Formats: sequence, C-alpha cells, structure tokens
Amino acid sequence: MHEQEIDWVALKARATELMERAYAPYSQYPVGVAGLVDDGRVVGGCNVENAGYGVTLCAECGMISELIATGGGRLVAVSCVNGSGATIMPCGRCRQLIWEHGGAECLLETPRGVLPMDQVLPQAFGPEDLEA
Repeated sequence: MHEQEIDWVALKARATELMERAYAPYSQYPVGVAGLVDDGRVVGGCNVENAGYGVTLCAECGMISELIATGGGRLVAVSCVNGSGATIMPCGRCRQLIWEHGGAECLLETPRGVLPMDQVLPQAFGPEDLEA
C-alpha cells in the first residue's frame, strides 16, 4: 500500500481517541496508537500503567494484541500520539513489535514524516534471523 492511499488523518484520530482512554496515573503520559491492517481493519491500543512499573503495557502492545485477537494479518501503517495528540516515535521495544507484525514496508507516521520501518529500525532482527 502506498502512503497516499492511507487516510493518515483518520488513523491519527483513532490513535487520539484511544489515547484519551489510557491509564497513566503515574507518568501522566497517555499514549494511543492505531494501525491499519492489510485487510482494511484498524487496530489500536493505549498505554496501561501499573504500580509495578516493569509490568506497564505500552499502547503498541495493546495494538498488537488486538491485531492477533481479531484475526492477525500484517500492519501496513501505524500512527502513535501523546497526550496532546502530537505524533510521537514509538520506543525501541515497540518498534520491534511493529517490525514483527508489519515488516520493513510498514509505514510509520513519525515527527519527521512518514517513514518505512526499515528506516525507523535499520538492520532489524526478525523471524528470518531465527531460521539461520
């Protein structure tokens, strides 16, 4: 899918809607994410913090869980926002999650514009590396 075929405004709006449902009482940093799947579905998530910080769930974890729970598929585009609705860059762990379920061609809306994942996470480690 080409960048111009993706409704980035709608994807970001869904991410913003989900961000408003985030549970972030400790950091006060709500995050929402939405991803377009290759079959046209939109999946998403929000961060869910925990008093035991290590078990906090990133928004992207929720998105990937919804992706798998609703039939799988491949992500083709992802938008992630913070509490003010501004586009943010997923952390390294979350970039790895997006790579696993979208691959090199998946498009990510970043603060510097839309980029394919192979530019966001160059030389990524993926399932094919386990085949060696």
